[in-house]
Amino acid sequence: MKLCSHNTSLIVTLTAAVIFSTCSQASVVVSGTRVIYPSDAKEVSVKINNVGPSPVLLQSWIDNGDTNAKPAAIKVPFVLTPPMNRVEPGKGQTLRISYVGGPLPMDKESVFWLNVLEVPAKSQATTGENKLQMAFRTRIKLFYRPKGLEGNANDAAKMVTWNTLDGKVQANNQTPFYVNFVNLSVNGKKLDNAMVAPRSTMVLNLVGSGGNKISGSFVNDYGAVHPFDAVVK
Repeated sequence: MKLCSHNTSLIVTLTAAVIFSTCSQASVVVSGTRVIYPSDAKEVSVKINNVGPSPVLLQSWIDNGDTNAKPAAIKVPFVLTPPMNRVEPGKGQTLRISYVGGPLPMDKESVFWLNVLEVPAKSQATTGENKLQMAFRTRIKLFYRPKGLEGNANDAAKMVTWNTLDGKVQANNQTPFYVNFVNLSVNGKKLDNAMVAPRSTMVLNLVGSGGNKISGSFVNDYGAVHPFDAVVK
């Protein structure tokens, strides 16, 4: 079984063992790598396609950051429909997300996560035959974006400034948007996947000093990856 690095988590149940990993064999494809929910939208939709040869059962939910939280126990200011559905091979399903109100900041973005758990149809295995049951979980970011925020989310990464704290590189994001870095590099040392919250600082596990060049790439609203360079102050 070939494993790859992606946003899909593989849950394998075998003799009571659960393994979280990533896999290229999932049948369900979620359109896009993130969801943007404008505060003035009535709802947003996410398209899901079953590109596999068999029907799948999908369970979908939104969480607020806890990857292990049970869907029934999670409280978020969104309603997602349908929460459970069957998708035939070669067919698609549209998930609809509606904001139902809640105490979210209106001067900056908030982040949640959309989860889609794919359970393949059971194989017609002979009685007594050993079975391996797999479930594939895709988890992507959902950004709630208040109307009228200053600036452009796709330019936010270029507005981040860099300094050091106790010998480590620190990112300063004073924009109202989350900034998602795919990778960062200083002095030949590389760090993958850093998300800096709006109007906040984040100390990274990268050693640096003033004058060092920091390079890397970030993801925009459309899932495109763009390179950037900056200098540590």
